[in-house]
Amino acid sequence: MTRLQLAVAVAVAVAPGPPGPCSTSRAVRRPPRHISRCRGLLRGAMSVVAAAASTHPSATADGSPPQMATTRLERGSLLVGGRELISQCPPEVTLRAGVALAAPGAAFLGARAAAPSSRHVFSLGTIPKGWRWLSLFKLKIWWMAPKTGAEAAGVPAETQMLLLEKTGNGAEDTVYALMLPALDGDFRASLQGCPENELQFCFESGDPDVQTKDAVDAVFVNSGDNPFKLMKESIKILSKIKGTFSHIESKETPANLDWFGWCTWDAFYKAVNPVGIEEGLQSLREGGAPPRFLIIDDGWQEIVNEFKEVNGALLEETVFAERLVDLKENDKFRGEACKNLGDLVKKIKETHGVKYVYAWHALLGYWGGVCTSSDVMENYNPKLVYPVQSPGDVANLRDVAMDSLEKYGVGIIDPEKIYEFYNDQHSYLSSVGVDGVKVDVQSVMETLGHGFGGRVALTRKYQHALEESIARNFKGNNLICCMSHSSDHIYSALKSAVARASEDFMPREPTLQTLHIANVAFNSLLLGEIFIPDWDMFQSKHETAEFHGAARALSGGGVYVSDKPGVHDFTVLKKLVLPDGSILRARYAGRPTRDCLFNDPVMDGKSLLKIWNLNNLSAVVGVFNCQGAGNWTWLVEEISHVPTAVNITGHLSPSDVESLEEITGDEWNGETAVYAFNSCSLSRLQKHQSLELSLVTMTCEIYTISPIQVYGGAVRFAPLGLLNMFNSGGALDSITGTVDSSATTVQIKCRGPGRFGAYSSARPALCRVDAHEVEFSHSDDGLLAFDLSDGSSHSSLWNIEILYTAS
Repeated sequence: MTRLQLAVAVAVAVAPGPPGPCSTSRAVRRPPRHISRCRGLLRGAMSVVAAAASTHPSATADGSPPQMATTRLERGSLLVGGRELISQCPPEVTLRAGVALAAPGAAFLGARAAAPSSRHVFSLGTIPKGWRWLSLFKLKIWWMAPKTGAEAAGVPAETQMLLLEKTGNGAEDTVYALMLPALDGDFRASLQGCPENELQFCFESGDPDVQTKDAVDAVFVNSGDNPFKLMKESIKILSKIKGTFSHIESKETPANLDWFGWCTWDAFYKAVNPVGIEEGLQSLREGGAPPRFLIIDDGWQEIVNEFKEVNGALLEETVFAERLVDLKENDKFRGEACKNLGDLVKKIKETHGVKYVYAWHALLGYWGGVCTSSDVMENYNPKLVYPVQSPGDVANLRDVAMDSLEKYGVGIIDPEKIYEFYNDQHSYLSSVGVDGVKVDVQSVMETLGHGFGGRVALTRKYQHALEESIARNFKGNNLICCMSHSSDHIYSALKSAVARASEDFMPREPTLQTLHIANVAFNSLLLGEIFIPDWDMFQSKHETAEFHGAARALSGGGVYVSDKPGVHDFTVLKKLVLPDGSILRARYAGRPTRDCLFNDPVMDGKSLLKIWNLNNLSAVVGVFNCQGAGNWTWLVEEISHVPTAVNITGHLSPSDVESLEEITGDEWNGETAVYAFNSCSLSRLQKHQSLELSLVTMTCEIYTISPIQVYGGAVRFAPLGLLNMFNSGGALDSITGTVDSSATTVQIKCRGPGRFGAYSSARPALCRVDAHEVEFSHSDDGLLAFDLSDGSSHSSLWNIEILYTAS
């Protein structure tokens, strides 16, 4: 056996497998001497394996060496896709290559320190000129936000995804690199820049007693020529290697996402009450947008503020330190309006046709946890602890809630009792008819790891207990994770399928509306591979309602509002909701188009934001002008002044849609029908052609893009769907064509009611809906349209026949 073979054999023998939920961490308290020696041997073996992989790359299927695809660490340079991604790598940086046979570019970066610690900051080197990057970083402890740049120094602290692009002589020469700081045993990694223009990774456990000097699988690296395929492939690989979370494709999708919803938060805030809930449901139902999904948000629980009197007044800052005292509803939900929570849930389901009721609670019970002196809570061995934030969290924006919790403490449940707590809470809610929960304030766990084995171990314990309780007590994986953007949570989500994508919709903050749309779209690049991103509620009678409503329509997630009872704009709602309460949900998470990934759609004064998605038979692209109405809330380089309202011109192309081939068929010639929702205009474009559009601040246009197919050798046809809905193509289910000697018939199954539209190169002889002939119009631009009358439901489809006779 050669030395190389011996080193590889040793690496295979001692390399730990994917850490499961209960696996032993490589970082332990006071590690035994033999473990430290194993780490050193493993590190040396990895270096040899990486060097061997770069010297003798395996052949590809056609016999050529995959040098352009492999990731290599050579002479202080990290090479991805044949390009130098990082230069001047320090000698302590390590690379574990060849982690996935199907993706030779997949690898892990790590490093070794001189001494054990619970927190390390390692330099990786600098980013050479020619690359530009997109960072998703934790702006607050709860939420991520996007930032773009080119130099390593600009990468913000708490970066959880770094996507980089380097262009060549043409689009086909463009290389994308992806860096995902991961969870490695009991440690969590994040990226950051420094004034010396170096890219660093921080490696921390959150518990001074949990230490290591080896970061082995700290930063996942991969490369490719398509950023969206790269992201999907990488998350799938990472989930298989780590074993602590799952890709969204393997998770159960909650059924409520296909129905219109109403959330009580902005309607009442914590003053939510049974009478108000019924009034809100009734006014929406009577207006023609019946909610089938209800979230009873914060305000239903029995809580206590233990800091009552300060100079005769309640301290405002103690609101976030209020604590849970009971698992049942408070007095507002026990009285004349309803006997109890169960009575209310039964009434609203029977009277208002609500199918799914969710109740809100925090991961620790309430914002400040649980009351340690409560008779009910004593069953779960609670104790008062004081959060300690990571230096990375306070490097960006401090949060007022964390300031309060740091001062007044959190009543935390014994981790060994946390499943019992969730099971008791959820079994009670299920017994009174509640169907699921929205669980908030999740990222607080990362600050409570001291004495509990660290932030990663504690978060995973709570998250997996939560998921097991959901599976036991509710049908359909009915859970919304919220305030949960810490990678501790993201990479511990084995079953959770829905997560909020950004900071709240804030109706009283006019400068935050455009930021919200940009934030949810960019964050969905990462979140959308693990969850169905929830783009949050909005209000239909708000100056930005069309802007928000259009975005929700192509988000791929749920659509729900937080209107006050009787305060609605049904012209907006009926572009989102069918009369039966169902919505037209797109196939994937809505994400920025490729040409928008490295632009700033909020503050550069020139870029429009384009968001793409797919439906069954067509694609949809929303174009938004987010410029001029607000600023990102972190410190940015000085830029030229952007007017309050600015008109921006851009371009829209069918090629903006990724994976269009999923819906086109093998014989498609590249021609599409493009329908603009607001201007009601129809165009025909080849895949790489484009049209010009101009938008002023806080306006948008939604384009349905439908591949044109040829039937009978003469009829060119493309279904558009319901022209009165933002996501027109979301109504389409299937299309077939039959041809005989006398006629060509196109058959479509479509939801309704509404105004059906399609591109048709020829005027048909007749159109039938459910075997009944209907009147239709056919214009010079090829737009064929007719009405689908009321009567359809979510579970039934209109059968449409469009007949062309031989000339």
